[in-house]
Amino acid sequence: MSIDLLAIGTVTRDIETADPSSFDYVLGGTVSFAAVTAARLGYKPAILTRAGDDVDLSVLHEIASVHALPADRTTTFANLYSLEGRVQYCYTPSPPMAAKDIPPQLRAPKIALLGPLANEVLPDVATVFAQGTIVAAVPQGWMRRWDRDGRVYPSAWTTMAEILPHLDVLILSIEDIDGELELIHEFLKYTSLVILTAYRDGSTVYRRAGAEVEIVPVPPRPANELDPTGAGDIFATAFLLRLAETGDPLDAARYANVTASFGVEDRGVEGVPVHAEVLAYMGDHPWQYGGPAGE
Repeated sequence: MSIDLLAIGTVTRDIETADPSSFDYVLGGTVSFAAVTAARLGYKPAILTRAGDDVDLSVLHEIASVHALPADRTTTFANLYSLEGRVQYCYTPSPPMAAKDIPPQLRAPKIALLGPLANEVLPDVATVFAQGTIVAAVPQGWMRRWDRDGRVYPSAWTTMAEILPHLDVLILSIEDIDGELELIHEFLKYTSLVILTAYRDGSTVYRRAGAEVEIVPVPPRPANELDPTGAGDIFATAFLLRLAETGDPLDAARYANVTASFGVEDRGVEGVPVHAEVLAYMGDHPWQYGGPAGE
């Protein structure tokens, strides 16, 4: 089976209230957004996840090869937005997934995206993929904790030294590191390519070559934002697919900026564009990094 992108992590029941018993949910999680984005852009996705009987995965089965490990209940997130930003709650986190849970037929995709949301992807997962697979992660699920009420807070990434050496790309948001940009240079001690997203401000590519680090901001496409949930996952997926095609992280970041900006203009995954739409915008709004003198 040919897999362009394998997304690993829990699917979620995303609710718009702090009441975990709410029956009104939308399917969420990095793996869900990644699969839809990859399919919309014309690629073949697969998913390895955990889910309970309390969530309907039929929409994912229509677009991806879904491998669902059992769970008593599906991880539930409440995403509450205000002028002050997002407040999250995490309920019923699913059991972890380890390297032993990845079957042989899923170990040689073109891209493997680790997308933990609640510490459910164990460090050894990053070590199992075939040579030639682009291994990447969005680490938000390794960088959060939650209290007894489920409210989510930032937390130190205690397993980064176990995971980062096995990654080709790390993709994260400025929110994930609570604005502490010095952490990027800690990550670069272990891996050579880090992509930082900053929502309306686009993204920044950090490339390490020996002792030198090149830092390149990549401009956004202005968007009429309706629903920002999943924007980072849309970005990560688009970036990796484009990187696999072109080998150019700057072009991939621009492509991903544009893709994610379309994605936030509708609810859920409805706004995710097709490949031709992204290329058309890039063609009409060309951008090329001209080096430090051109910044």
